[in-house]
Order: sequence, then structure tokens, then C-alpha cells
Amino acid sequence: MSPFALNELQSLDFALESVLFQQLHRMPCSPQSTHNSKEQEFLALEDFLHAIADSLWHTLWDEHMQSPYSIWCPRYSGSKFYTVEKAISRRRLDSLCGAALVSRNESDPHVRWDQVVHFAVYRSRIINESESTLSSSSICKALFFAARILLSRTLSKYATASNDCVYVLVLDSSFGGVVKLEGDLTKLELVSGNPCLSMVNWIIHHADVKVSHVDRIWNKLGNANWRDLGCLQIVLATYYSIVQWCGESKRSVTSLAMDHGFRLQQRRIERRLVGEGEKTIIPFDHDAETVEKDRKRDQDHRLKLEKGEILELEAVQDRFQVQELLQGWNGCCYEAFSLEFPTEPLMLYVGAHQSRLEPSWEDMSLWYQVQRQTKILNIFADQGICSKNLPQIVSSGRILHSGNCTRQSPKGRCDHPSCGTPILVVHPVGQPLTTKSIPFTSDDTIRCCRDCLSALKSAKSANVQHGDICPENIITTNGFYILVSWGRAVLDDKDTCPAVNLQFSSSYALQHGKLCASSDAESLVYVLYYICGGKMASQEQVDSIESALKWRERCWRKRVIQQYLGEVSSLLKAFADYIDGIVGTPYAVDYDVWVERFSKAVDGGRNRGKVVEQAVDEVVRVEDVGESSGIGESS
Repeated sequence: MSPFALNELQSLDFALESVLFQQLHRMPCSPQSTHNSKEQEFLALEDFLHAIADSLWHTLWDEHMQSPYSIWCPRYSGSKFYTVEKAISRRRLDSLCGAALVSRNESDPHVRWDQVVHFAVYRSRIINESESTLSSSSICKALFFAARILLSRTLSKYATASNDCVYVLVLDSSFGGVVKLEGDLTKLELVSGNPCLSMVNWIIHHADVKVSHVDRIWNKLGNANWRDLGCLQIVLATYYSIVQWCGESKRSVTSLAMDHGFRLQQRRIERRLVGEGEKTIIPFDHDAETVEKDRKRDQDHRLKLEKGEILELEAVQDRFQVQELLQGWNGCCYEAFSLEFPTEPLMLYVGAHQSRLEPSWEDMSLWYQVQRQTKILNIFADQGICSKNLPQIVSSGRILHSGNCTRQSPKGRCDHPSCGTPILVVHPVGQPLTTKSIPFTSDDTIRCCRDCLSALKSAKSANVQHGDICPENIITTNGFYILVSWGRAVLDDKDTCPAVNLQFSSSYALQHGKLCASSDAESLVYVLYYICGGKMASQEQVDSIESALKWRERCWRKRVIQQYLGEVSSLLKAFADYIDGIVGTPYAVDYDVWVERFSKAVDGGRNRGKVVEQAVDEVVRVEDVGESSGIGESS
């Protein structure tokens, strides 16, 4: 039985499709074994393992910090560890039995077995001649080293890794596989004078051994087949081994795999293979109602809740009563009440179990709306960020359905339609801007801008950018505006989660698939222009990323947006000028200054006009912004 399911390997393939694995030393192709080829083989093996560990570390754990892992090679179970270069210089290359990924200890120059993250057995031939499976001797060799590592971890005073599971790679110059040994060593019964027999009995009676299929690792030119099953098994084993030592990665494989849909959708848009209606809800004509795609076919498999239905969450056992389906949320959002506090309306997002998510744009939107937004809102909560302009997480978890549950694992699901369905409950409930009459008044537009900037300011303190600012993702309630739908938020420079919205995405997001420091503010300017009654581009005008960029360049170059906002408020015009000047530059938006200025305009009462003029006077005046426009030049 293989240690990895096929869908795990597929998710890893999607997650790492933009990651560069670079093996510089080629594996020798000649079938004749010589001392020189042995040297090249171990150099290639070392480079191969290093490329995997280094790329995984910088992609999933820490982009900037040096990887804490290195490659060392033992001659046998009780020998010292050598680097390949040192083994070559000391003429001990022929006796090397494999290579270990080791967690470095700067204070101790000697490498011990309890520092081994995983081990790669390297042999001249690892497969049976009759069939493409690991030979018995190769499996036994792998189990020997697996047991050696588990015992060392158990007896160590220093090791921080799990001591009940270890992955051992089995490789030759062409093929490779993975052996996983897992079990409770407290059940090991020592046989006097024969420790090997003790371990064999433990493996037979108390351990779980899983052996992967054997697949080609290196092609006939000595290059690694990074995107094939053989290499993906090795990479996934390395990933799980590092998780044992460092804990879960900052960026999960699941979230990165979901970005595959973003890249796929972006390519489809570029090739004009989909209609505009297949993308996010986009208002274009200020005289018309917002047009949405008919998603009935896509929603057939989604969980539908009825009014009055009671939902209970598994871990926290919170209970909520469904009131009604909220319009404009892709059929996944309901108004609900907590049974503990039945007077406060809440927004209840209903996702889809991971096993039901398919690699399509519509299915993945549920994952972003529920699971990933839960992660972002928990970041806000953990860092004590509380703002009346940000949604506050009330509860999250998975639905606990009535009756017996027959699922096989905590993360699995049974045949019940709601089993394992993720739920996110937030406060408050509001109406999206798309449900309001256009145009907004000057006061409402200024208040909307102030509240959104305040939300972005709070998020910035947690190094979070929204990534999907549009009228659908701004709600209003009790005179306040709240920036919602944080599932597409960006946490770092390598995060590629921002949505593609041809009307409201920033120029940088459309060009590069990620955000710059002013991207959210630029999107906010487009929203302000829209709610003030500005004429957005029609579907025919922006049917591709290229045409959307041309529309932006033309509007900023001709100062269409600034002039229109200037007719509503000189402060809005000044803000648009400011954003135009910094877009495409590394300069971040000074949220403190602009929140203060808009707050004065909102709270100034009769002196509002005077306050606005003072604020505008403080802005650096650009006489001919058309010539110095940051967006115009960058496009």
C-alpha cells in the first residue's frame, strides 16, 4: 500500500507548478559503473535532495531565511557522517550507503542520527527484474534505517521531531520509491542479546509499513522528472518529514494548489475562451442592474439550507439558526442567529467539503470564501485587530449532522450531505453596495472611502492586503461600511491569491498576478468612481486583461477619474491624484494621513467645506498629472 494517495500528489503538483526545482549535477546515464560515475551519482543525489529541501523551505516556510537543512552521507549505520566532497577526498565514496537530510545544529559540528529528517538509501539497483516494484532487499534496507532513525529520536535528549513515523527514500540512478514506517516504539519488547530480532517482531506486530510504487526519477539525460509521480513522491515525503520537525508550513499545500485555478482562469481569459459572465460579479453600466451568471448548474452539488434549520459545529458545539439566503453571495451565504444570543443577526458562510471541491473556478470560490477567509480573520483576531470596518469572526468549524456518522477519519466524510461541511460565521450582516441606488451622495461616498481606508489600515498592521476590492465585497449597515470577503487576501510577496476582476483589480494585479503596495487603494478608487455614477467600461470594452489595462491607462492619462470625482468632492479628487502618483512604485499608501483627512470630512459638520479645502491644500499639487501619472507611465 502506497503512503500517498493520488489526490495528494495531484494537489502537490498544482501547488508547486510555479516553483523552480533546479538540479545542476546530472545523474550519470551510462550503464557501466565506474568510480568516476559513482562520484557523479552521489553529487547528483546530494544536489537532488538539496534542491527539494531548499525549494520547499523557501516556498512554504520562510522565503528569506536560509534553509536549516543540509545533506550528509554515512558509510553504515554506526559510522560518521560525511559530506560528499569529504567522502571523495578521503576515498570513502565506495562505502557510502545513502544520503540523509539533516537538521543542522550550529553548536555541534558532529551529525547524529537523531538529527536525520529523512534518509535516502542509494543502491545500484532497487527494483525487481520481473516487475516494477521495490526489491525485498531494498525494502529491508529501508526498514533497517527507518528503525535506526526512530530509535535514535526516541532515545535522544535533543530531537524535536515525531518519533513514531519516518520516511525513507529508496533510489538508484534511474528509479525511486518511498518506504514509510510508523508505529509506537513503547510497544517494543527487547529480546535479550538480539536487538535486531526485537525490532523485526515490533515491525511485524506493532508497526505499519507502506511502500510506494517505483517510478522513474531521472530521465536519460540525467535530469529529474520533477512533475512526474516518481519525483512528486520524493518531494511529498520530504515535505511531511520537514513538517515533523518544523510544524505546519506558513503556506499550506492546499492553499497553493487552489492558486492553480487562478492561473488557469487567467490563461483562459487571455485566450478569450470564456465569456465575461463567467468571472466574478462585475457592474459595468451605472444605469443597469448588476448582471450575474446563472450558477444553478454549478450550485446543484452545494449544500442548501432551509429557513429555521439548526446548525451545530463539531468542535465548539455552537448552534445557529438559519433565517434566509442572502442575495449576491454565490448562494453560499445566509443570515443566521446564534441560539445563545438570538437578537444579533450574523452572516453564515457555507463551504464545501474538501473531497467535493473540484479544480474549477466556481468550486474553488467556496474554498476562498470559507476556509481561507477563516484563516485571515483568525489572523486578525490573534493579533488583536478589531475594527468596526472589518468583519469579526464569531465561530468556524464543520457541521455536526444528526444521526450516525460513518466517516473513516476525522478529516473524511460520510454519505450525509452536510457531513464535514465547513462553516464560517461572522458579524455584522449588511447589504452589498451593488444593492444600493447609484449614484451615492457626496457624504456617503466620502464615508465609504473613510471606512474602507480604515479597514485597509487595520489589515496592514497584520501585513495583510485584501486583493479583491469591488462593490460586491463592501457592505453597509447602520451607517457604516465594512470591507468583507477576505478569502483572497495576500499575506506576502509570493502569495498569488488576488482575484481577477477586469473592472476593479489594480493594473499591477492584472499585469503580474499579484499585488503591489497600492493595489488595494487603486481598486478602491475604481469603486468610488463607480458608486459616484462614473461610467465603467462595458463588457465589449474590457473582454481581456490587455483591454482592461488599456482602459485604465486611458482613464488615468486623460484624468477622467480625477475630474469626475472632483465634481463630487475635492478631497476625493485629491485622493485619486495621490494614488495615481504612487501606483507602480514601491511606496506604500499613507493610510494614517488619509483616514484622518476623510474622518475630518465626515465628522466636520458645518465646517466640512473648510476642512476639505485645508486637506486638499496639504496634498502635493501636480499641475500636469497626465504627464507624471504613475499608472500612465507603467502601462
